[in-house]
Amino acid sequence: MKLLVTGGSGYFGCALRRLLHERGHDVRSFDLVSSDDLAGGESFVQGDIRDLDAVRRACRGIEIVHHNVAQVPLAKDRHLFESVNVQGTENLLQAAHEAGVRKVVYTSSSAVFGVPERNPVTEDMTPRPQEAYGRAKLEGEHRCRAWVERGLDVSIVRPRTILGHGRLGIFQILFEWIRIGSNIPVLGHGDNLYQFVHADDLGEACRLAGERAGPAVYHCGTDRFGSMRSALEALCAHAGTGSRVRSVPMRPAVLAMQLTSALGLSPLGPYHALMYGRSMYFDLRKIAQELAWKPRWSNDEMLRESYDWYLAHRAGVLQRSGSSHHRSAVRQGVLALMRRLL
Repeated sequence: MKLLVTGGSGYFGCALRRLLHERGHDVRSFDLVSSDDLAGGESFVQGDIRDLDAVRRACRGIEIVHHNVAQVPLAKDRHLFESVNVQGTENLLQAAHEAGVRKVVYTSSSAVFGVPERNPVTEDMTPRPQEAYGRAKLEGEHRCRAWVERGLDVSIVRPRTILGHGRLGIFQILFEWIRIGSNIPVLGHGDNLYQFVHADDLGEACRLAGERAGPAVYHCGTDRFGSMRSALEALCAHAGTGSRVRSVPMRPAVLAMQLTSALGLSPLGPYHALMYGRSMYFDLRKIAQELAWKPRWSNDEMLRESYDWYLAHRAGVLQRSGSSHHRSAVRQGVLALMRRLL
């Protein structure tokens, strides 16, 4: 079966490509730059998701499209959120329809809910994003539904925060702080319940969604999770470097995160300030029932794996340039000062 993975050089795109290739599929990757881990038999089409003709070339002869191109919260660029996450998704859906693609799977985000009105969050709850990234991802969902009305089969998968070996971005800052024994902040008591999802588990969910006929929405996360404090304390204990979890007052910390982000002094975006101290977790009954999907990784297991991978590959990570936000080290900015105050 011929499959297309847009954003195939990004963090999750790479993980998904590997999984689909291992399942015996003919996988084509579409991205601005090629990845250094293309396997034999995988092909690559270079292009910009904002270029409709390039997207059309990528969709030729494809049966299933997994759409993962997105500017993530670290980008903090509303214009890119609109042109890439919204118009790029529109281009992909149009090209897929023209090419006779049998199925599109759109990787959305839990950011479409902002701070949820209640937990667990179910697929039938009304999304209410509270910052630019979440609004753009929700508009992408609206575009998917509009194309469903035109006859294109599109399913939406909303993941919780993605982890796994090779996941960097803001997690690289966390892992580096723990490596050197610095203390780690939580907002308030840190008792907010927070759910992650391993990239491999998410990849399997997307694969299953792609093989099921008919449009649907699925939530995806681990079924073994606890509080933010418990997750970070377990990781500090695993590392054994002397790092401790320290509480900071929530309201002043959130205001400081928002201000330093707006001034460009911090890598954190509005979504990080919004959700780091808040509870959010998905109800997994629908994806379990309709796709027979079950996560393999717990919060603690995926954090340990991600941290150990970082230690083993740190030298290369710090020398790498040109990769996606989630596959790269991040400049700490004002966070480097905050680390010394904890």
